[in-house]
Amino acid sequence: MSRLTEFMEILTGTFNNAQQYQERKGDGTNFPYAEHVNTACNAKIKNLPPDFAGEFMIEESYYTVGENRNPSPHLFLFTEEAEGIRLTSYEMPLGFDKNTFSYANVEQLDFEELKPSAKFVPALYTEKEGVWEGGSVSMFSPVLKFTLHERFSKEVLEVSESMEVNGKRTFGYDTPILYRRES
Repeated sequence: MSRLTEFMEILTGTFNNAQQYQERKGDGTNFPYAEHVNTACNAKIKNLPPDFAGEFMIEESYYTVGENRNPSPHLFLFTEEAEGIRLTSYEMPLGFDKNTFSYANVEQLDFEELKPSAKFVPALYTEKEGVWEGGSVSMFSPVLKFTLHERFSKEVLEVSESMEVNGKRTFGYDTPILYRRES
């Protein structure tokens, strides 16, 4: 089994942080209930090069704080590199927005129309004893910094994301969100 196949088996599926959310409920931090639906989607992309060795994935994230449920979908490409697995973020495909981009709503995308994000610095994940770890720091503007750090194993996906404007955190939590696979 290739490292990319092993990585994708860990990463794809339906996950939530229900256990962590219940533990954190009422601690005054407005910690979100979070869900990830991660689906490999190469079969929905036409014009992939014949020797294409990467794996595209649609990540549908939903964050609920109080009564507000906010979608945050992404299109990612994972490739196997000598150093590990590289995550490249792609721009939202034409015709979609954060409320409509989902695996179920995509009939077909054209590889030739997909564009890597100019703002997101690709993340690199390395594996040690069954745990993949990596992340990146991206400057979305001269004052807006996005930091991503993740650890993936068969047991849990640990995701730390934060946004800072002029050095002040505007999004993120002191502890990573712990996603567990739904049974």
